[in-house]
Order: sequence, then C-alpha cells, then structure tokens
Amino acid sequence: MKDTTKEYYSVINHCKELFLKKAKDYGTSWRIMRLTSITDQLFIKAQRIRTIETEGMAKVDEDVQSEFIAIVNYCVIALLQVEMQDDEPTEVSLEDLESKYDLKVKETFDLMTAKNHDYGEAWRDMRISSLTDLILMKIYRTKQIEDNQGKTLVSEGVAANYQDMLNYAVFALIRMGIN
Repeated sequence: MKDTTKEYYSVINHCKELFLKKAKDYGTSWRIMRLTSITDQLFIKAQRIRTIETEGMAKVDEDVQSEFIAIVNYCVIALLQVEMQDDEPTEVSLEDLESKYDLKVKETFDLMTAKNHDYGEAWRDMRISSLTDLILMKIYRTKQIEDNQGKTLVSEGVAANYQDMLNYAVFALIRMGIN
C-alpha cells in the first residue's frame, strides 16, 4: 500500500481536529438527531458537491473540500448514533468523544484496508466525481434501508454504508491533496 495509511490518517486528523473544535463550540447537540436526519445531512453535502462539480462554480463560500470533510464527520456521527442508545446522555465528554471517534475510524480504516487489498486501490485512478456519485448512491441505499425500518433481504445494514461513504470521502480528500 503506497502511503495510504499515512495519507488516510493525515486526512482523518484534519477532520477530527475540526470535529473536536465544533464539539467544544456546540457540545454533542447532534445526539438528538435521528439516523434519517443524519442521512439527509449527508445527502445535502454530497448533492452540493455534485452541483458544484456539474456547474463548475459555487455561490456559497464553502469549498468542495469542506463538504467532503463534513461527510467524513457526519459519517462518524452516524456510526456513533447507530451504537448509542436514545436513553444515553446527550452530552458526551470531549475525552470520551475523541476515543469513540478514533474507534469508529479504526473500524472503518480496517474495512478500507481489506477492500483495498481486494480492489488494488482502484480509487487512486478514479475521478473525484465518481467518488461523489458513489457517496450519493450509498446515501440512496441507506435511505431505502431506513424507509424499510432497517430490514434487508441480502444487503448490509446502514453502518456498512456509512463506513463506505466515509472511506470514499477520505479518498476524495487524499486525491485533492488534503494531507
């Protein structure tokens, strides 16, 4: 694996730094969000990226990189919400939050490592716009699973889709030179 581990964690550290700063500013107010709302936030971010890619310009002063960073962090939030119970406290200490973030990223990194072995790091030759489309496809799949109350016949659950979206966003950020 080229420098994928180094590049991956460089991007993650950038995302995590922003995540923790926002947690200091806002606390863990995201804890009140249902998974469906988090999925819709991911949709908004990915759809904006696609619109900018298609139109070639943005009218709001946030770049595509910021949106991919937001996708990484919303995916971590979703993965945390999948495991946390509704009756758990809304506020999570920064220390606990950081360790939970690191755990979800480690699990997602391990999945990426296994897939990279099998796919030969094909993402390195993909267009960033294709990564955007893959994220959108995973969002639509997740929405369908949510609309089916989590019941699937042969598909992975929502957590696997959030992990894939997180990895695609990290790949896009690596390709864009964030590291």
